[in-house]
Amino acid sequence: MIYVFLANGFEETEAIAPIDIMRRCRLEVLTVGVGGKVITSSHGIPVTCDITADEIKLDDNLQLILLPGGLKGTQNLEASPEVSAAIDFCVKTDRYIAAICAAPTILGKRGLLAGRKAICYQGMEGDLNGAVVTNEPAVCDGRFITSRGAGASIAFGLKIAEVLISPEKSAEIAAQIMC
Repeated sequence: MIYVFLANGFEETEAIAPIDIMRRCRLEVLTVGVGGKVITSSHGIPVTCDITADEIKLDDNLQLILLPGGLKGTQNLEASPEVSAAIDFCVKTDRYIAAICAAPTILGKRGLLAGRKAICYQGMEGDLNGAVVTNEPAVCDGRFITSRGAGASIAFGLKIAEVLISPEKSAEIAAQIMC
C-alpha cells in the first residue's frame, strides 16, 4: 500500500504525476485527504481523495508514503498528527518516504536527512538540516526519496518505480510515456 497525502495547497503535478506512474506499475496507491475528503490544490483544483487521514492503516502492508509539495500544502502536512504518525511509523519500520519540492523540509527539520543525499525546492535547502544536497531531479538515499519540484515530478515517479520495483520497470514506464 502506498499513501499519497494531500493537504490544502498541495502542488497538483507533484502528486498526480507520481500517482499515474505508480498506478501504471500496478502498485496499490490511495490518495489521503488531510483535513477532509475533498482537498483543494495550490491552483484551486478540488480533488476527491480515496480516504481521509483518519482512515489510514499503519501496518505491514504499507510500502511508502508520499508527501507532495506546495508551500501551503507542506505546512498543512507538517501540522497533521496523522502525517507525523505515518512518518514515525515508516522510520521505525524501515519503510520508504518520498517527498518533493518543499515537503523534504518536513523530513529535514526532523533530522531524518542528516548525512543523506537529498534535494528540495531551490532556496529551501537550509531546512534539510545536514543533508548532502544534490542537484539531481530525484534521488534515493536509504529509505528516503526526494525531488526538487513540479518539473521533476515524472523523474520523481520513475525513481519511486525504480526503487519499489526495478530499474527495468522504471525504464519500461519511461518508454511508454515517451520520457
